[in-house]
Amino acid sequence: MAPATAKLIADRKLPKGDPLVMAEVAGIIGVKKTTELLPLCHPLPIESVRVRCEAQIDGVEVSCEVMTTYKTGVEMEALMGVNAALLCIYDLTKPVDPVLTIHNVHLLMKDGGKSGLWQNPLFSTETEGETTVAPALSATLAPQTQKLQSCGHKKTLQDLKTAVLTISDRCSRGEALDSSGPLLKQLLEERQAAVLWTDLVPDDIDRIQKAIIRFREQGADLILSTGGTGFSPRDLTPEALEPLLTRKIEGFGELFRAEGFKRTPMSYLSRSISGFMNQTLVIALPGNPKACRDGIEILGHLIPHAIHIAKGGQH
Repeated sequence: MAPATAKLIADRKLPKGDPLVMAEVAGIIGVKKTTELLPLCHPLPIESVRVRCEAQIDGVEVSCEVMTTYKTGVEMEALMGVNAALLCIYDLTKPVDPVLTIHNVHLLMKDGGKSGLWQNPLFSTETEGETTVAPALSATLAPQTQKLQSCGHKKTLQDLKTAVLTISDRCSRGEALDSSGPLLKQLLEERQAAVLWTDLVPDDIDRIQKAIIRFREQGADLILSTGGTGFSPRDLTPEALEPLLTRKIEGFGELFRAEGFKRTPMSYLSRSISGFMNQTLVIALPGNPKACRDGIEILGHLIPHAIHIAKGGQH
């Protein structure tokens, strides 16, 4: 829009009312109406919507953030919120300036779900191996995201020395292919962790304990195991780990089962446990690859802070 029009908006002097406030409301309504307008979008339980409309020298910049806990992402809802807010500004502004343009609408970032953290490469910069949103657009990030990062809840597992242990009789005998262990290694590396050790052992308490102790003695900050957390007579992982843990973390298992229940009702059949062996964090995940992926998505943001505190760091 023309700079004179933008100044009218900034000064709240448009004859039809304040478009910035109205656009925020329109954006929230747009988010909630997404499934009514896009035929293949599933209804979602929206937990939070934030729409920001900031007056610029020659226009208005709109951003929208949407949050949910569900099986699918909310990028369409966020894009719908932005467009609804922009159209509201258009509607209220056109009486004084009919030459208006809506442009450059894009998804900035998405976090969670199967794809994890994704940031638009066209609007990001590389800094010391990490991808960050470009400074010009950093204001669109959520305040709680910035708060989590500032207090140690990192999105990545960078600088953590990690180990992955697969626990399976059949895989150890070569009767089945280990898919969970390599998947955990991949998920850790995607979050910039250094996976320095991997191993495959049968469902045997002595073998499990020896592998875990070896990883800790080699300097692992984080040990993830997969398998042996069910009810089968040979599912012995919790029994193997409990004597080794100097501090149990009941909350990790509770969170994993509670959040996992939103994806599968079988989640509460998992005996997944977690805890520290001195300063090494150990997390036992099920042997199912999907459950391993869910475990990283559910617990991943807590891991760096937990290890940081266990090593004497400040909250």
